[in-house]
Amino acid sequence: MRDFKKRTIIVTGAAGNLGAAISAHLAKLGANLVLADTRAPALEELGTALGVTNLQIAGADVRTREGCERIMAEAMERFGRIDGLANTVGTFRVKHATELASDDWAFLMDLNALSALRLSEAALPVMRKAGYGRIVHVAAGAGKRAFASASVYSASKAAVMRIAEAVSEENKAAGITCNTVMPGTIDTPQNRSANADADFTTWVKPGEIAAVIAFLLSEAGGAVTGASIPVTGRG
Repeated sequence: MRDFKKRTIIVTGAAGNLGAAISAHLAKLGANLVLADTRAPALEELGTALGVTNLQIAGADVRTREGCERIMAEAMERFGRIDGLANTVGTFRVKHATELASDDWAFLMDLNALSALRLSEAALPVMRKAGYGRIVHVAAGAGKRAFASASVYSASKAAVMRIAEAVSEENKAAGITCNTVMPGTIDTPQNRSANADADFTTWVKPGEIAAVIAFLLSEAGGAVTGASIPVTGRG
């Protein structure tokens, strides 16, 4: 895992719990980091805390071609290369079908799935030209099998997984991998607050997910592509 010293990795949703954990893990491995998030103050705080060379890009809307291309362009201007993308952008929203779950379709598909597709589209030309690239998107176990009230959320995460599989097939001959991870319940302050009676010891920690993503972003992870990997802790 010492192959990040000259690598540039983009982390989207970097100011979130998981994004910050991934950024911190990659910082320890010496990567040059491009940190993208809509939350400017939190992003600046993270960049300062990491203690490594990083570029902070606030406000780019990854649901749009313009937002994604801005991230790639600024990364190339600063570092001259893009070796990996760790995309954590997404949200969780559940609703029974009788509660008009379909009203959430456009929102969840745009934020969870379209962002993954747009970011892949924007990163791939640079990676194909270099003959090397690693892409990891965060999906969810619900993308494999839905649970009650998760019809639209599950569909959006399934879309992320299918996008990654197709990107993998289209680009593996070019030295590019594309995978997803499927976290279980992540041990965050927000989840603890919402589930006060749960057994937190069974939840997966952000740092544990970050370690798996770092492997998939590494040269050593090059044999894995098109996979959706469960990272569930003991839950």
